[in-house]
Amino acid sequence: MNSIERTIEAMQRNLSEQITVDDMARVAMFSKFYFTRIFRDSTGLSPGKFLSALRLQEAKRLLTATSLSIAEISNRVGYSSVGTFSSRFKTNVGVAPTVYRATGGLTPEPGGDREGAAPSGTATVLGDVSAPGGRQAPVFIGLFPEPMPRGTPASCTVRHGQGPFTLTDVPQGTWHLLVYSPPLQPDAARGRSEEERGPSIGSTGPIDIRADTRRVTSADVRLRPITPFDPPLLPMPFGPPVVVAPRGPAMSGRRSAGPRHPAERPVPAGRSGRPAPAARGGLSGGAHRA
Repeated sequence: MNSIERTIEAMQRNLSEQITVDDMARVAMFSKFYFTRIFRDSTGLSPGKFLSALRLQEAKRLLTATSLSIAEISNRVGYSSVGTFSSRFKTNVGVAPTVYRATGGLTPEPGGDREGAAPSGTATVLGDVSAPGGRQAPVFIGLFPEPMPRGTPASCTVRHGQGPFTLTDVPQGTWHLLVYSPPLQPDAARGRSEEERGPSIGSTGPIDIRADTRRVTSADVRLRPITPFDPPLLPMPFGPPVVVAPRGPAMSGRRSAGPRHPAERPVPAGRSGRPAPAARGGLSGGAHRA
């Protein structure tokens, strides 16, 4: 597990580089085939999909925290084609990069018109969200076609704190119920442990909705703290993304691009309607040797 965590940290440090599975396996100090298997067992995703999610997570941060152009951001997160970057961003996040920036990182609210949404259905999914210590924070609940939350959910809702929820108009298909709760606000976090204060997630599934399914009543989920092995949550319908500064070794001996470009400066509050989060530090030097 330490090897996989070290590899994820190295990915985060080298998002602008053309990273291969061989590079990742060298950091983990495993053969490529063994590394790929244990990485999927640990995270639920292949190394390539996990890296892609990290790239888009950083793109979300740059869109709201800097005045870099879309082309510059595309290059910063390892895409040589702006068109490919924009297409993958929209597929995974649910809106185009320009829209994400214009709204300050706030994607459409549940229940509104969602571009690319799954066809409306007739089934209803009911369940209950529970959390250690009676967590009081917004909770996003959505149905996705994969264990990783990406794109537009088939059905979603937001509630405050733990308790029952209802998802309506669920279409036919096989869905994974994914739940996310952001870090607690200072008042709610007082007296709680670091794990209890931080972001939490939960999941259940797969949930099969057939043509004759009208109601599913067993979709209960218990929240738990996010770990380094959880893939980034790309769609955030009720608020801005949570940014965690990475730390760890470089992926290879290739030098980083050095300090952040002068254009990477906070966007004035008037552009996004809220203060911009602080930018992350640069890459650490040196290569990890097996």
